[in-house]
Amino acid sequence: MTLKALALNCTLKTGGQEGSSTDAMIAVLEKAFKADKVEVTETVRVVDLNITPGVTSDEGAGDEWPALRTKILAHDILIFGGPIWMGQVSSVAKRVLERMDAFLSETDEQGRMPSYGKVAVAAIVGNEDGAHFSSAQLFQALNDVGCTLPAVAACYWVGEAMGSTDFVDLKRTPQKVTESAKMVAGNAAHLAKLLKKTPYPG
Repeated sequence: MTLKALALNCTLKTGGQEGSSTDAMIAVLEKAFKADKVEVTETVRVVDLNITPGVTSDEGAGDEWPALRTKILAHDILIFGGPIWMGQVSSVAKRVLERMDAFLSETDEQGRMPSYGKVAVAAIVGNEDGAHFSSAQLFQALNDVGCTLPAVAACYWVGEAMGSTDFVDLKRTPQKVTESAKMVAGNAAHLAKLLKKTPYPG
């Protein structure tokens, strides 16, 4: 069974800026997913898109959410990546979650949202505490809008409090992060296969 994953990088850095630690964490997960024969087709840097405020699937002229929404729903697994800012997920990540809120009113005849059967995992980085709180924010919101979460659904790294070293600056990936990525990818792939074979009844 072929599975595809889409990564969303919710960094605050535009594509023209220096490397993103979120990209580095997504790369760790991409390698782990490859071992489970899941193709990460693309990493979308959301800040480079015009995702306008709102809670519908199309907010009108210039809104680039409809195209991103189509990409999300065309994949089996969503890697939701982002940095910790002020102890919580980035504003870019929150914008994506707000737009996914539209799924609540887009149910089929069985009451299933378009996101039913999609598996979501998190890739979180930061130099302060907040990985657990950020993943809690993401998981509650993603579950609310119809995504399914596997056991061990987050791969994260946080540096020393008030430190200056970013994940992207590390010379090697910590073993614990690699082990966690392997577990996240394996569980997500397993769950996605089950849901693809036997969808939710609604």
